[in-house]
Amino acid sequence: MAVTESAPAVPPAARAHTPTTDQGGGYEGILGRQSQRESAARTYARSLPIVPVRARGLTIEGADGRRYLDCLSGAGTLALGHNHPVVLEAVKKVLDSGAPLHVLDLATPVKDAFTSELFATLPGELADDARIQFCGPAGTDAVEAALKLVRTATGRRGLLAFTGAYHGMTAGALAASGGADDVRVTRLPYPQRYRCPFGVGGERGAELSATWTENLLDDPKSGVPVPAGMIVEAVQGEGGVIPAPDDWMRRMRVITADRSIPLVVDEVQTGVGRTGAFWAVEHSGVVPDVMVLSKAIGGSLPLAVIVYRSELDAWEPGAHAGTFRGNQLAMAAGTATLRYVRENKLAERAGTLGARILGRLQGLAAAHPCVGDVRGRGLMIGVEVVDPDAAGPDDSVPPAAPALARAVQQECLARGLIVELGGRHSAVVRLLPPLTLTDEQATAVLDRFADAMAAAERAHTPHPPASRRAPAPRTAPRLSH
Repeated sequence: MAVTESAPAVPPAARAHTPTTDQGGGYEGILGRQSQRESAARTYARSLPIVPVRARGLTIEGADGRRYLDCLSGAGTLALGHNHPVVLEAVKKVLDSGAPLHVLDLATPVKDAFTSELFATLPGELADDARIQFCGPAGTDAVEAALKLVRTATGRRGLLAFTGAYHGMTAGALAASGGADDVRVTRLPYPQRYRCPFGVGGERGAELSATWTENLLDDPKSGVPVPAGMIVEAVQGEGGVIPAPDDWMRRMRVITADRSIPLVVDEVQTGVGRTGAFWAVEHSGVVPDVMVLSKAIGGSLPLAVIVYRSELDAWEPGAHAGTFRGNQLAMAAGTATLRYVRENKLAERAGTLGARILGRLQGLAAAHPCVGDVRGRGLMIGVEVVDPDAAGPDDSVPPAAPALARAVQQECLARGLIVELGGRHSAVVRLLPPLTLTDEQATAVLDRFADAMAAAERAHTPHPPASRRAPAPRTAPRLSH
């Protein structure tokens, strides 16, 4: 039976700016044609029915004339925000030079500059003896390359991955992600402070996770042979913005090194300063065997690579290839982005500003029972929305409230703020602003978020009698220095 899809709902605040006479060429016409022509697999367009026409920094202007503050940043791709001048200049320079735009995997000055700048940012122990593989343009292809690499180098097939993981949507990457089924990947418990899989949380929960991993690998009757590698995110993004404890990351490094298991760290979303360090593994001091990099390394354009220890370089020529692995514009934009983040210490800035934003959101949580947890690292922040009234007497934390989280997202959009949802039940509101975010912009983002949270909570909570009703705060505590 065919399913007929209606056009995406237009946010109330946006609707007021939509032209009343639409002959099919305007805002609503474009959205309608997208609904009719594009596949059912599209995602962001469903929850964000906007038509961007111009953008700069944090701001997007839609075809309806509205301006939005973009805290999605291309799912973490836009480290410098939209159309940063250094990125545009780098792209224009390549275009004006007459250099070839398509070069397969041939050496070029643009590629050499990108590789040199990238290696300058890597952990020294890795950069001193590294190889780089340019992959297809998406991060998921780099994950595929990493898995293929460690299997080739070790001669083993199995893989260790973690609950809640997200590594991409191609077959191998999806098999290592948390939503996979019918796969030959051993799933390990990822430590969580708020929803600990062992019910204890904190350091004890992380310790149990590490002990479980050790026992599984050392038990001859576990049914898990020595794997080809372990793949892990230092901060789970799609899994709900869950930072791995630094001590636990160091323990994973010891466990894998002692058993000659290559450690693969997926830095697709956490890299290039996002978490307050240039690479998220630097918080723990861990040096992995393989790093998977994409998103921000292309300066807003498609680019994906893996960087790995030279001893793993056991591939035959052509063992992993891709027609578009020589994206010259992306390499130029990426070089400019990496250099700008490094020279302007934007990773450190992300750590400082992110800590202040977390503090303000935690203050907001005190006024809103539906905020179960506020967490993150740097400018990778998540707010878990819960239903406190649905918690049972034996529940350590309230259940997730995906419908309310969705309402918060829509109230944000109505106020000109773009945020994303993630987490196990799509109940975590995610903030991924550009690293160039100013204090004033952060205050504007948080004011709109606080107002949206209050509006969504009012709409979803039965109102008490007027005499008992407390006024809902419309703004969070001020962002302090």
